[in-house]
Amino acid sequence: MKELEHITVIGLGLLGGSISLTIKRTFERTKVTGYTHRDVTRQKARNLAVANEISDSLTKSVKNANLVILATPISTFESIFKNITHHLSDGCIVTDVGSTKTLPTKWAIKHLPKNVHYIGSHPIAGSEQRGIEFARDDLFERAACILTKNKNTDNKVFKTLRTFWEKLGCIIHVMTPRQHDKIFAQISHLPHIAASALINAISQETLKYAGTGFIDTSRVASGPPNIWTDILMTNAENCTKAIDTIISELNELRKAISEENKAQIEKLLQTAKRKRTALINYKMKKKELIT
Repeated sequence: MKELEHITVIGLGLLGGSISLTIKRTFERTKVTGYTHRDVTRQKARNLAVANEISDSLTKSVKNANLVILATPISTFESIFKNITHHLSDGCIVTDVGSTKTLPTKWAIKHLPKNVHYIGSHPIAGSEQRGIEFARDDLFERAACILTKNKNTDNKVFKTLRTFWEKLGCIIHVMTPRQHDKIFAQISHLPHIAASALINAISQETLKYAGTGFIDTSRVASGPPNIWTDILMTNAENCTKAIDTIISELNELRKAISEENKAQIEKLLQTAKRKRTALINYKMKKKELIT
């Protein structure tokens, strides 16, 4: 893309490293600069050749960049915005890959200069694995990516960022930051909360007898605690509402079980089965899931 001659990726973990590798494969004429504050990660990044240049300076890394992508924990975003604000080029696009969008958008509006464009991104890709050594250049192939937009978003800039993610392989969905946080509190953040609660509700001794069904059900609880703490704290209101909703569902099932109401138990389980079947069929039709 002609508009994106220089892209800087801040944070070189699984996502940041994968973004850098995919840019290198997809945009051969684009310079990719990677930044991480850890020297050991910089050495790994150089050995793996994830970017054209690996910088040890946050401010220098964004110099002359047309696009800056934050791939660090959400709790670092505001500080990064503050530090890079006077070093960004006129017209630079700043985005991130964080799992919440309302607070990052507020921070960007507060700290970034008027001649810089912020648009939040959320590629739905990754795994429980962490670290640049797990980065790969096909991570975003057919992955959903949310782009957030409001009335002040520049349409030309938005189109540029949308095309960027599409060329990386993503399927784009557009919504406001508030819509994003409400939706993902229910379909992403609540599952992690529920899986963590499920694990914590059972003793270590009892867990030894768990089968593959339990392991599948609790898989997301293996996510990095520091990253997920940031996510839950930056989407607290929506997450607590989501918790209240699942508590209500559990209470309804609890009541049916305690009253030995077979018909109600079966009805609740059947409703869940039907909704999940519809979800799988929809994802397969959209080619977002292969089984």
